[in-house]
Amino acid sequence: MISLDNVSKTYGSGPGAVQALKDIDLQVPKGTIHGVIGLSGAGKSTLIRCVNLLERPSAGRVVIDGQELTAMDAAALRQARHQCGMIFQHFNLLTNRTVYDNVALPLELMGQSRQTIRERVLPLLEMTGLADKTAQYPAQLSGGQKQRVAIARALASQPKVLLCDEATSALDPQTTASILTLLQEINQRLGLTILLITHEMEVVKTICHRVGLISDGRLVEDADVGDFFTAPGTQLGRDFLNDFLKLEAPQALIERLEPESGESTHPVVRLTFSGDSVATPLISRLAREHGIDVSILQAKVESIQGRTLGLMIAELMGSASQTRQALATLESFDLHVEVLGHVQRTD
Repeated sequence: MISLDNVSKTYGSGPGAVQALKDIDLQVPKGTIHGVIGLSGAGKSTLIRCVNLLERPSAGRVVIDGQELTAMDAAALRQARHQCGMIFQHFNLLTNRTVYDNVALPLELMGQSRQTIRERVLPLLEMTGLADKTAQYPAQLSGGQKQRVAIARALASQPKVLLCDEATSALDPQTTASILTLLQEINQRLGLTILLITHEMEVVKTICHRVGLISDGRLVEDADVGDFFTAPGTQLGRDFLNDFLKLEAPQALIERLEPESGESTHPVVRLTFSGDSVATPLISRLAREHGIDVSILQAKVESIQGRTLGLMIAELMGSASQTRQALATLESFDLHVEVLGHVQRTD
């Protein structure tokens, strides 16, 4: 449905030029919700604005539903943009128009009749939970209600694609949850393809099917959400995951960590489990087979779109040979093992 092929975007020229996007390849299948995350300034908003050519790429191709937007003239592009609804962080509603009139605006600009507008707008207000807010103005609405108006307006032209640029960043957690539920319902009921820019891992976890990670203008990861949460392929991905899960070793232990192992040290490991491996009795097996003690410092279990994710930080206490064998056993299982460092033995 959405295809970005070697898309790059450069602002300015000469020595002061800034390359915001670098050779982005991204495929978003029809009917899926695809998230893109990254740090501030990584290029997320530039990426989504290049999809509907609010920002024209400096190089590369943008194809939506078989139509190459980057090859179109201005008139054809205006028509093609009707297939791309877009919602923003700050709603962008017209304060002097009612809820009904804000949603009707795209249809008015398309020259639709008053009857057609009414037949489109009223069902959208019902779908988005705004049927009783028709005559109210944006100043009378909560943040969540304003975003619902923006969503209804984005759907007015019956688009095939919905682009969301930090659509929940200005909302409190409870309101965010309700907006995400609405986006899921829209995706399922209308079969709408959604590309969603966010810096919030909770958003990705809740509704996305796949997620891309952008860093310094490059797409450095693109994976199924379950795979990304289980075993991100980059350090930046692991940093995002660790920050989201808040699973860190106690500060007192971190201060004792040493990078190198030795005969007088114990390894401290972070274990990431998924699927059937969550239920495997690893701790008792390590104790039984290798004669080591395992001190569990932190542990957590998460459900990621029907897949179970378990995390643990533990200290493996035994001789150097025992802990080496225990690490080899851990690495033989279907889990991710990361040695955070080593601490001096106290026995």
